[in-house]
Amino acid sequence: MRRTLQILLLTTLMLASVAALAAGLSRKQRNLLEEAQNAYGATIRWGSAEDAIGYLDPAYRKEHPLTDLELRRYSQIRVSSYRERSTGAMPDGSVERRVEIGVINVNTQAERMVLVREVWRWDAEGKRWWQASGLPDLWPES
Repeated sequence: MRRTLQILLLTTLMLASVAALAAGLSRKQRNLLEEAQNAYGATIRWGSAEDAIGYLDPAYRKEHPLTDLELRRYSQIRVSSYRERSTGAMPDGSVERRVEIGVINVNTQAERMVLVREVWRWDAEGKRWWQASGLPDLWPES
């Protein structure tokens, strides 16, 4: 019974998120956003930081290049879960998504949960969505 209620609540939240986004985006944009977010989430979950860089906004990548040290840091963790918690449209037309990421330290096998904010920007010229807030910060300050 509890699991059923959780599923219903999650479905309701997702539908509310989609409804909020529907006001400002075309159907094609919404579909492309969903595809991009699903692919990015799968890459974070199962791929590598190097793979995820391809989803980052080129302007962001230019302003915030990743160092070898930062990339090596990502190799010290494994992602055990990646769950969307909320999505909403922002006044500038971008989309904010909050996700909960389960992170396991490879050396200690300790798991922790991290809440991350993603910003997705529509590129009208390229007709695609870019993740404009960088790779997830999986080491937030305590």
